[in-house]
Amino acid sequence: MPKIESHEEAKWWDDVFAFAEDKVGVSRGTIKATFLIETLPAVFQMHEILYALRDHAVALNCGRWDYIFSYIKTLRKHPDRVLPDRQVVGMTQPFLNAYSRLLIKTCHQRGALAMGGMAAFIPSKDPKENEAVLKKVHADKELEAKNGHDGTWIAHPGLADTALEVFNKYIPQGQPNQLDVLREQDPPITAADLLAVPEGERTEEGMRTNIRVSLHYLEAWISGNGCVPVYGLMEDAATVEISRASIWQWIQNGKSLSNGKKVTKELFREMLDEELQIVRGEVGEARFKDGQFRQAAELMDQMTTDDELKDFLTLPAYELL
Repeated sequence: MPKIESHEEAKWWDDVFAFAEDKVGVSRGTIKATFLIETLPAVFQMHEILYALRDHAVALNCGRWDYIFSYIKTLRKHPDRVLPDRQVVGMTQPFLNAYSRLLIKTCHQRGALAMGGMAAFIPSKDPKENEAVLKKVHADKELEAKNGHDGTWIAHPGLADTALEVFNKYIPQGQPNQLDVLREQDPPITAADLLAVPEGERTEEGMRTNIRVSLHYLEAWISGNGCVPVYGLMEDAATVEISRASIWQWIQNGKSLSNGKKVTKELFREMLDEELQIVRGEVGEARFKDGQFRQAAELMDQMTTDDELKDFLTLPAYELL
C-alpha cells in the first residue's frame, strides 16, 4: 500500500480490510498488507501506523525514491533544506540511512518485517557494464542487510541472485528473517537526523540529466507505459517527481549550480529545449515524430515552472492519456 502519510490514514485502510473480511465471512487478519513508508510525515508515525494496522500489517517497506520526493515536497519552502543532484542522494546519505535504521528498529520491536528499498538498476548485455551494475546492487543490498532488513526489492529478475547472495550472508540458513536485530545499540534517531540535508553539489550535468530522463519517462507514461528502462535504470514516476521537484525547489529558492549559473525559469526552459533535441537524436526522427515528446516537454515545463508545486505530476498527466 503506497503513499500513506498518517496513522489516521492507516486506520482507514484497516477499517476497509475489516469490512471486506466481514463481508465475505473470513476471519480477522486474513488480509495481509505491507505498507510503504515513502512520505516524510509517515516516518514520524511508524509505531502509530503499525498499531492502527495491527490485525493486518506484516511489514513496512522503505520506499526510498518517493521518500526523497516527499522530503522535497514537504520542505519545499525551506532554503536550508534544498537537495543536491538526485544522482548523489543515495542510501549512504545520513538522512536516508537514519530512515532505514529507524524503520528496522520500529518494525522489529513490533514483530513486523522490515523490507528494503528498490534496486533500480537493470542488467546490461555488455559484460563490463553488467559487472559494474552488479557491484552497485551488491553494495546497496549489503547496506540494507547489514542494517537488519529482512528482504528487499529489485527492478529486474536478473538481479535476484545478487540480492539473494547478500541476504543469505546475513540471514543464516534456516532463519527466515532478522527480527532479532533490534538495533538497541543505536543512539536515538532524532528529527534532526531524519531532516538532515544530504551533502553534494547541484551541477549542470545533473540538471540536464534530470530533464532528459524526465522527457523519456513522461513520453512513455503519456503513451501508457508506467515503468521504463532509461540509461540502465528502471525508472518510474518517482524519478520524474524528484527531478521536477528538485529543479522547482532550486528555482524557487534562488539556488545556483556548481558552475555559478543561477537556476531560473529561463535557464530551465533553455535546457529543456536543448535536451529535447538530444532526445530527438537518441530516439531517431521517426520515433520522435510518432511519439509524444513535445507533449512531455510541455508538461515538464508546466510542472517545473509553476509557482506552486503540484502534489503529483500524474494528475495533469492523466488528462493527456
